[in-house]
Amino acid sequence: MKERHSALCVEEAEGVVKELRELLVKAGIALPSLGLDPVSLAREAPCPLVDLGRCSVETARRLAAVMAAAAR
Repeated sequence: MKERHSALCVEEAEGVVKELRELLVKAGIALPSLGLDPVSLAREAPCPLVDLGRCSVETARRLAAVMAAAAR
């Protein structure tokens, strides 16, 4: 049971990363390090964290602009 829950958590996290990557691409934004945090996957019962990674100042500006527009 515990293993199945962990597998579902990992599957869900992978799906969210894929969806986020696709939406960012549509907005003209690339986060090269976007993925699952490997340390959180190494736990006995994985409960993955999404690692957004690092990006350039220009990419951060684009991301902020998209978020600001969405907040309006």
